[in-house]
Amino acid sequence: MAETMKFPFYIKLAAILLSLIAIFCILYFGSEIAFPLLLALLFAIMLRPIVSFLIRRLRFPHFIAVIFAIILFLLLFLGVFYFISIQITDMANDWLKIKNNFIYHLEHLQKMVRDTFNVSTNEQNKFINKAAQDGIDSGKQIVGSTLTSFADILLNATLVPIYTFLFLYYQNHFVNFLTKIVKPENHKKLREVLDQIKVAVQSYITGLLFEMIAVSALTTIGLYLIGVEYFILLGIITGILNLVPYIGILFAGILSILISLSGSTDLSIVLGVVIVNVIVQFIDNNILVPIFVNSKVRINALVSIAGIIIGNVLGGITGMFLAIPVIAIIKVVFDRIDSLEPYGYLFGDDLPKTTEWHKIRIPSYNYQSSSTNVEFRIDTNVTPLEDEKLLESKDEDNIEDK
Repeated sequence: MAETMKFPFYIKLAAILLSLIAIFCILYFGSEIAFPLLLALLFAIMLRPIVSFLIRRLRFPHFIAVIFAIILFLLLFLGVFYFISIQITDMANDWLKIKNNFIYHLEHLQKMVRDTFNVSTNEQNKFINKAAQDGIDSGKQIVGSTLTSFADILLNATLVPIYTFLFLYYQNHFVNFLTKIVKPENHKKLREVLDQIKVAVQSYITGLLFEMIAVSALTTIGLYLIGVEYFILLGIITGILNLVPYIGILFAGILSILISLSGSTDLSIVLGVVIVNVIVQFIDNNILVPIFVNSKVRINALVSIAGIIIGNVLGGITGMFLAIPVIAIIKVVFDRIDSLEPYGYLFGDDLPKTTEWHKIRIPSYNYQSSSTNVEFRIDTNVTPLEDEKLLESKDEDNIEDK
């Protein structure tokens, strides 16, 4: 019989920490390779139902079905990009008005600073000119880094569709590889893990798309009602940035305020933009997210925020977008492995069921004594009046017994 070696806790902890450090180092230094692959894997999982539909229903060959699904995906992406570019072109045509509004708000801000902090306008202009000169001195570095980032974006835009195609084309090959490295008695569990990963990722990505469309529509309508000029562009940008949980909406709100001020000299528009964003986020967090996103992926907020921050450090915006689905995949794997099941529970949001009693929320639980078979239970469903009646009835029963 094969003997299982048991190690002390501190050795297990050291092994876990070393493994995490190795994983983070690999992702950090190999982010240009790892994150396009992860992004392509998510897109492949999302497009897999389309490929299956084309093969089973329309009798497409496997290769043609994969090509057709990739083309549909690229056409959708290019259509959104083209629509945004048209809106940006319309905004660029109003550059003279935007410049005049910017000068107006800058003068108003300088006046407020002068009255509040007793700093003259000349001193403020000297500070602005000095900052502009410092910016010119470092302009070469900024331009160089911008061109490098743009080149990376173009490279990823080329590699991700290719990786997605290869993941879809060789999907059966990868599944067979997993079955070869897993023991035959664990093939059923492997199938369950793969199915759960597929459901979690597809539901999350699909939910994000529905959420993006809903947030874009609600923001566009709200900004139109308060009189923002570039309401369509701002609505679409808000919906796209909302794909990055928690953080994207902050950048969208700041960007909406800046663009709104550049299109109007009325400062009250800022309050309207803030109110619209607050209302949309309330609807998003309390209605859209529970319906579209959290139906299959249940991860608590602490793990989500920590994962987004780590994803930002490792891979920037791409890492922030990948954080939640990657955590969802990890949770599915942890839930199916007995030794890692507690960590899967830690990632989730399976809080104990609670009931209100005297406006205090306490968990209901069962306690069974080890020496007797009597079961004690705190019944928190009893209201105070019913509780008093129960006590009175018990007192009357005791008096009658005496």
